[in-house]
Amino acid sequence: MADPSRLYAEHPQDVLNQWLDWRQVGPVALVVITSTEGGSVRSPGALMAVAGDGRRCGYISGGCVDADVVLQAQQALKDNQTLSLRYGAGSPFIDMPLPCGGAIEITILPSPDEALLRQCHDKLRARKWARLSLPELPASFVYHPKLRIRIAGRGADALALARLVRAGGYDLALQLRDGEDIDEALHDGFEDVVALKTPQDLPPGSDDAYTAFILMFHDPDWEAALLKQALCGKAFYIGAVGSQKTQARRRARLAQEGIAPEQIARIRGPIGLVPSMRDASMLAVSALAEIVGAYRETQVNPYSNTAVILLAAGQSERFQEGDKLLADLAGRPVLTHTAARLAEQPVAARIAVTGPGQADRQKILKSAGWQIIENKDAAAGQSTSLKAGMDAVMGMPDVEQVLVLLADMPFISDKHLHSLRETMTPETSAVMSVNRDTLCPPAIFSEATFGQLAGISGDVGARHIFRSLNLTRTCQLPDSEALDIDTTEDLARATGALPA
Repeated sequence: MADPSRLYAEHPQDVLNQWLDWRQVGPVALVVITSTEGGSVRSPGALMAVAGDGRRCGYISGGCVDADVVLQAQQALKDNQTLSLRYGAGSPFIDMPLPCGGAIEITILPSPDEALLRQCHDKLRARKWARLSLPELPASFVYHPKLRIRIAGRGADALALARLVRAGGYDLALQLRDGEDIDEALHDGFEDVVALKTPQDLPPGSDDAYTAFILMFHDPDWEAALLKQALCGKAFYIGAVGSQKTQARRRARLAQEGIAPEQIARIRGPIGLVPSMRDASMLAVSALAEIVGAYRETQVNPYSNTAVILLAAGQSERFQEGDKLLADLAGRPVLTHTAARLAEQPVAARIAVTGPGQADRQKILKSAGWQIIENKDAAAGQSTSLKAGMDAVMGMPDVEQVLVLLADMPFISDKHLHSLRETMTPETSAVMSVNRDTLCPPAIFSEATFGQLAGISGDVGARHIFRSLNLTRTCQLPDSEALDIDTTEDLARATGALPA
């Protein structure tokens, strides 16, 4: 009999965790949705684990075909045979139509590679995105860590939201002010509740890009401390309860304490999709709906169709002390900084172009997950490296944009790259950075420009192509990110500028 507490597990981490547990005692099949057509309850990549006795974890439909999938998986386990099945429109199972009118294609794997599944699970558990690539599947699938919500609060509002977060299966970090609230939370079955002691002694911040932070009480000293801590992290959502007047007061205090206006603008408030909720339970629903909406906006992978090309084949001719990309900057080689860009984002391809005889550069890039293209003509100029990178991209399916970076610009932030990507609307040909009215890298180009980029020649670069295009846009690059390392003097100015 299926374990009802796991029957409808949604997140791949949970399904893979159950698969690994069951695998310790016997065979267990993994069911993967490989494609969908029309309406569908689940998306491609959704998982289900099925044990030999019929227990299952996860689901692939709204109950229309799951029971039959379990039977098919049990048979696949007996036969040790991979199955590919189609349900819905065009399926041979005419007695099991999908009411939505669409179709689902699945693959049932009776003995997938345990090491690959464990690797995927462990990355998700470590709060990193993961790609599941199995030889039996027609495509690979990218998964993001679970949505985590950190609540710092007191009273009924904080506890009501915590209950809702737990019911939704999301990760929860609960930080409470008052002892009676902590007792209530523990009595309610919450584990690892953290006590907020003083504004000067906050629990360590650990918000990542998959975390929402929400402040759920009023106290000027606590508010400033907690919001400043959140603004120093990577949370995709920062919200605070309170009226418009309360929010204005908070923003004014943060401004007085030196917080930049663009940072203060990240704070949402009053929170919730439905304004002026007076009951804790309704405020919780309203706030969680807003968080989920923000999560979908920011975490649906914006780079799934974007190839990133890092040009790292420069000859360091103006640098007086060896290889500029291997020079020390804040305790690490310059190249290590640029190679870390978008490290937490799954992209369509990650291509680094180096020149011949640059083995140390290639070692750094490979360790950071870049595919290496060696440009034997690197000495002829940057255009040859861009062409080499584009030649690799042109043969890749589903790549609709290319983002071009330079390896000697170590201060470029992921935030700026996100701004480039967000500015790249469907009708735009290209978006290039601009600093003090001067066009500069990085830049992003649409598929319509690939032929021109691949055909580039002579002593020109992406800027030349950009100027020849229509429907282009620019994105302001701050002075703090615009520095490139060409000389030892440049390196001296840059030393110490990066945060520890």
